Amino acid sequence: MRTRGIIVGAMPFQTPLTDDVTLRELSKDDAAAMAQAYTRNREHLAPWDPERPEEFYTEEWHKERLWVQVLENSTGRALYTVLESDGEIVGRLNLTDIVHGAFESGHIGYWLDARFIGRGLMTRAIEALAAHARDELGLHRLQAVTLPHNEASQAVLARAGFEKIGFAPTYLKIAGKWQDHVMFQLILHG
Repeated sequence: MRTRGIIVGAMPFQTPLTDDVTLRELSKDDAAAMAQAYTRNREHLAPWDPERPEEFYTEEWHKERLWVQVLENSTGRALYTVLESDGEIVGRLNLTDIVHGAFESGHIGYWLDARFIGRGLMTRAIEALAAHARDELGLHRLQAVTLPHNEASQAVLARAGFEKIGFAPTYLKIAGKWQDHVMFQLILHG
């Protein structure tokens, strides 16, 4: 039950995507697994992520910061999730900047472990999160952005029902430079 954006008595969000991968709400105990996932995918994510300080790849860095994301989950301002396989984090899917009232909207961002690409996992994860955002959080709209040359991410969004709505010049600082992004949205209540 949602009351003024705060989730009251809610069970943590969790849904199986396949026999071996589950999408679940982030836990404060995920620091070690998160550091391992980012370290394992450092090269794979570098072209799509902001530049990261060296300490980002340590358990201590994540321990100091995960509690903020867990708190945001509990207040309804965000829903930070992970894709997990055999106790290992193999991706992230985050719903952030949740705004209620007349807007009822949020932004999604995601990445997937290089070993799990091509299985349709992120499409299924986004579809599950969108259904939860609509049915449980009462959101009307989700937004996502990608780099113009990130065709794989754009294909994931298209398969999940997102439509291209615009272009944002120098939108985010990715891989050390301000880069343009293509904007997408998914209307959850048609």
